[in-house]
Amino acid sequence: MEHAGFRITARVEGTAARAGVIGTPHGEIATPAFIPVATKATVKTLTADQIRATGAQAILANAYHLYLRPGPEVVDAAGGLAEFANWHGPTYTDSGGFQVMSLGVGFRKTLAMDVSGLADDDVVAPGKQRNAFVDDEGVTFRSHVDGSTHRFTPEVSMGIQHALGADIIFAFDELTTLMNTRGYQEASVERTRRWARRCLAEHDRLSRERNQRPGPAGALPPGARPAQQLWGVVQGAQYEDLRRAAARGLVALSDAAEAAGRPGFAGYGIGGAIEKARLGDIVGWVTAELPENRPRHLLGISEPDDVFAAVAAGADTFDCVAPTRLARRGGVYTRDGRLTLTNARFRRDFGPIDAETPSPTAGYSRAYLHHLLKSKEYLAGTICTLHNVFFMVDLVDRIRESIRAGRFPEFREEFLGRYYAGAK
Repeated sequence: MEHAGFRITARVEGTAARAGVIGTPHGEIATPAFIPVATKATVKTLTADQIRATGAQAILANAYHLYLRPGPEVVDAAGGLAEFANWHGPTYTDSGGFQVMSLGVGFRKTLAMDVSGLADDDVVAPGKQRNAFVDDEGVTFRSHVDGSTHRFTPEVSMGIQHALGADIIFAFDELTTLMNTRGYQEASVERTRRWARRCLAEHDRLSRERNQRPGPAGALPPGARPAQQLWGVVQGAQYEDLRRAAARGLVALSDAAEAAGRPGFAGYGIGGAIEKARLGDIVGWVTAELPENRPRHLLGISEPDDVFAAVAAGADTFDCVAPTRLARRGGVYTRDGRLTLTNARFRRDFGPIDAETPSPTAGYSRAYLHHLLKSKEYLAGTICTLHNVFFMVDLVDRIRESIRAGRFPEFREEFLGRYYAGAK
């Protein structure tokens, strides 16, 4: 059965991979899709036109950063995130939970992809100061900008995201890591479930208060705002029983809301710490418990092998800052692996970054980029970022086409076999 706002168009026999379409007031998103991260309403170093040139269908901004600067009320007055950023396409915002935790708890809450020792949440990295404190009602934290104290609750996060006006918003959740103990993970999953219930209630209240209506943004009656989709976030780290229980708990909350005539979760995010070696299994545990007719977004993943594993396990969309962060340091993707253009061997390499990737940057040589990077010219970050975002968007587009053509397993083997055989 299709759900309003999402339809499945193709499947891959023997896997959970599927192609589909997510509908939003600002346009459709064909899935699987890579969603570039526009943390502060910008993909760093790129204009909106340059983002469009990569083929990106949507962008994802950060509620925490936009809350601190310029403030959600400014974005709201501008007409919402899509208008404010001159993007005019589909938009996502995360809940702010990741940044509140990762920037707050002495940088202890960072996502590791391997298990390197367990600790309760009151452990702070040596030499660091705890700047965020979690309780059952929410999180109190100090701003990384000026040290001022703030408080996020599920209701506050919903208020911020409604003001930002993204098409797809996420429920406020608690970030945990692979370093947290099993006992803490259990308590956190239950806390996130309770917060999700509060998010559903506040999302319903704000949707009515702000007179949100479905349909194209430009065709709404006076005073109405585009409808927003709220997606729940599944936590549980590397534990199968916790991941499955977390997913089932969110689905139950959504079903109860819809049975009462209120909006449920229009989709689901898969968040938190994911052990790289088990990524496909972990995503598979979650998607097995989620309804087929809702889209699934895997938060913070962009390595090609991880993307293929996640698609095979039933994930539909992805976001990650890695392609842009890597680009600003001279790291670029090619079909033969990742290159670091600051290396001396590129000083007289006059070929393009990747001759087989039809990127908008094809006219710039590796030698030129090596020069820009060594000279610390800002243009280096723009060109490398444009290439990397194009590469990731194009890769996931090709995955989508392979699903539609019935050759996903073959494409996965061809691409990964070549990519990971290449030199760095």
